[in-house]
Amino acid sequence: MSSPVGTETNTAGTAGTASTAGAAPAPWYVRNQWYVAAYGAEVGREPFSRTVCGEPVLLWRTEAGAVTAMSDRCVHRRFPLSQKPSRLAGDRLVCGYHGFTYGADGVCVAVPGQRRVPRTARLTPYPVAERDAFVWVWIGDREAADEALIPRAPWLADPGYTTVSGREPLAARYGLLVDNLLDLSHETYLHGGYIGTPEVAETPITTEVDEAAGIVRVSRHMDDAACPPFYAESTGVRGRITRWQDIEYHAPCLYLLHSRIAPAGTPPPAADGSDPDAFHVEVVYAITPETEHSTHDFWAVARDFAPGDRAVTDFLHDNNRTVVLQDVVALDALERAVAAEAGAYQELSINIDTGGLAARRILERMRTAGAGA
Repeated sequence: MSSPVGTETNTAGTAGTASTAGAAPAPWYVRNQWYVAAYGAEVGREPFSRTVCGEPVLLWRTEAGAVTAMSDRCVHRRFPLSQKPSRLAGDRLVCGYHGFTYGADGVCVAVPGQRRVPRTARLTPYPVAERDAFVWVWIGDREAADEALIPRAPWLADPGYTTVSGREPLAARYGLLVDNLLDLSHETYLHGGYIGTPEVAETPITTEVDEAAGIVRVSRHMDDAACPPFYAESTGVRGRITRWQDIEYHAPCLYLLHSRIAPAGTPPPAADGSDPDAFHVEVVYAITPETEHSTHDFWAVARDFAPGDRAVTDFLHDNNRTVVLQDVVALDALERAVAAEAGAYQELSINIDTGGLAARRILERMRTAGAGA
């Protein structure tokens, strides 16, 4: 699937939606969806807050190790429960302002100066689940939460892979990061000297869209390409390489990049899927809206080679973080430019934008459906 070269697309209001007269506008984010709120390793006995889709979510673990997620506002005077001197007492959360005390389910169990606890004294609970090193929270109607809908990134919890990861704050709307990741031709220009080579921008893509499932797939297979430092230093491969980039974007939150690297001329994977002569890197991004104009950029890189090599681990962590920060600088600048636009504007789209345009269409449909649910 491809789009006509030189197509012009009106993208004003990319982060929002149009509404019909008399109807409430759809929110700028997709409701009734799972979003990554944290890495599992981040959540412990010290409560902390993270804003997801404009909602402050308080995260902490019970003494038994279960993750809880609830609104980070005391019902009494809206004091943030992540703020000291709020504290845990066993599996009870004590507000540091007036002492309202809550159980792990968010229900208030004690208030100051009286025995009777108001029936409505309860924090909003969020459905929460741990999958593949991530903590997911459901934003929307709680009764609609279904853990079977959580997209998977199994390499992050697979002992056969070694993983590095991080999270960077992005002062840009999440749709800009979706665009960025679905068009990897920018690697040639923005990430030269790290991950980009001329072949990335020169090689045509193929795009497949599963509208019903909300999945966009973009593939770029380079049979004879320069080996960028990111892979030369980590794999030890020198000279020309075969390099595959197979993207799966699961709207709205999860992005997977399946990377295959092998010396040029290496046979393709066998019919049974085995591929012993290639190196495989699974790049994972959880793209979580914080506010309308800011995003949590969770990233991880999992590899199936050099499992015990600390030098490779450190190299991939530091280099990938550098690449992520290059994107952050570019997208923060792009957000400022887009936000300053006065009214509608036109942008030019070409073949390499097919995946990003499909993602925009899916997100728009999901936003509208979520608003009407």
